[in-house]
Amino acid sequence: MDPVVLAYIGIALMVVLSGVGSAYGVSISGSATLGALKKKPEVLGSCIALSALPATQGLYGFVGFFLTYGKITPEINWFQASAIFGAGLALGFVGLLSAIRQAKICADGINGIGNGHNLFSSTMILAVFPELYAIIALLVTILIGGTL
Repeated sequence: MDPVVLAYIGIALMVVLSGVGSAYGVSISGSATLGALKKKPEVLGSCIALSALPATQGLYGFVGFFLTYGKITPEINWFQASAIFGAGLALGFVGLLSAIRQAKICADGINGIGNGHNLFSSTMILAVFPELYAIIALLVTILIGGTL
């Protein structure tokens, strides 16, 4: 296998896994939004904001793609290709799992909002915690890209 192939597999994993996590996460929180709107239609704005949070991990994968794609050249060596593969694997899996876990926090908050509780701020704060790990994975990708 050529090192270029390994690097391309890495960026593919980065985009696909983080995108799947975001798509799955947004569907979890979106379903909770529909349930909350049946009870309290006036909470639409809060619910949409919380439903959109898991989408950011897919964006991080996309940003990571742009930061690493330009590093892939026909002259890439195995060390550089392995670094891109590792960054892609890390950002992809962290994005996948953090988006799903973030969505579950958002869905619980949305359900509470639908039941009349004032949980928007608390849910937003708690939902940032899984997001932090996706941001750290993106920062690692930036650092790896900067050394290539």
